[in-house]
Amino acid sequence: MSIFQGPHGPWLVAEIGGNHEGDFDAALRLVDLALEAGADAVKLQVYYGDTLVSAVASPDRNAHFKRFELEPRQHLALAERVRSAGRGYVASAWDLAAFDWITPVLTACKIGSGDLTAPPFLRAAARTGRPVMLSTGLADLAEVAAAVAEIRTTNPAYRDRSRLAVLQCTTMYPIADADAHLSVMRAFADLGVTVGYSDHTLGTRALEVAAAMGAEVLEFHFTDQKHDRTFRDHQLSLDGDDLRKLIRALDDIRTLQGSPEKKPLPIEITNDHPRSFRRAVYPTRDIEAGEVLDADNVCVLRPNQGIDARDYDRVLGRRARRPLRRHEPLDWQDLQ
Repeated sequence: MSIFQGPHGPWLVAEIGGNHEGDFDAALRLVDLALEAGADAVKLQVYYGDTLVSAVASPDRNAHFKRFELEPRQHLALAERVRSAGRGYVASAWDLAAFDWITPVLTACKIGSGDLTAPPFLRAAARTGRPVMLSTGLADLAEVAAAVAEIRTTNPAYRDRSRLAVLQCTTMYPIADADAHLSVMRAFADLGVTVGYSDHTLGTRALEVAAAMGAEVLEFHFTDQKHDRTFRDHQLSLDGDDLRKLIRALDDIRTLQGSPEKKPLPIEITNDHPRSFRRAVYPTRDIEAGEVLDADNVCVLRPNQGIDARDYDRVLGRRARRPLRRHEPLDWQDLQ
């Protein structure tokens, strides 16, 4: 069975990301708030400035990530917090050495958009054997397909669509609705993967639409306070109230989607609508015995009583056995 499903439809992954800003107590608080609001899984980013960003080529970015680092024991404590609540723990390891100690506590492994073209990280994720989520910001379809192929070559278990989710994503913080491009998910489905969406818009509308379009994984940034914060990700994150609102909307969407099996519903049958809405064959005027029935003297009317409208062509050309009155229901015994 795929892990990529939740009680409200899609698997809801609350991405704490860097919103803890390097404060372990803040990370604990965010994890607890996400669990309380109903997230199916909570995700952390595992990184260390010196193994993520060149201190020479990009010293400011290197320093930024160093400020947001958490220690391995802290990550493991957060994982235990999530797992003890019966929810999924997801991490994107942006440090190859971290795979050694983070893999045992993973419910799923996330490959961020920036690592989609980095084979060492694709292979490390595939070697975990855990279900993998692959974000696709910055990529074209050929690059996405190449990453999927690399993962599957490393570990053929990921040929099973239930073990590999590919998420539409646009790498900007935040993005306009017009940059979400949710229709790309249809192309991902052709790769034989679970399809999902990683959101960077403001609000919950894009997530709701993605779910209605068939996304089985919804990932969103999560915070406790969206406004009056300097770190950019807070403003595009959901808070607890937003997540609860999203869950209510997903329940409504599932109710409206209903069953994929097309058949008459009990509410239609108990109200006699198959008879009252559908048509049958009726004389358009009085018809004498022996007269031939044709398009000029028979028609199809409601209710569907007597000879069903689907038999209209079988009625044409037959003769009346007895006089027929205008608009009376017909019986096959009335016709020769």
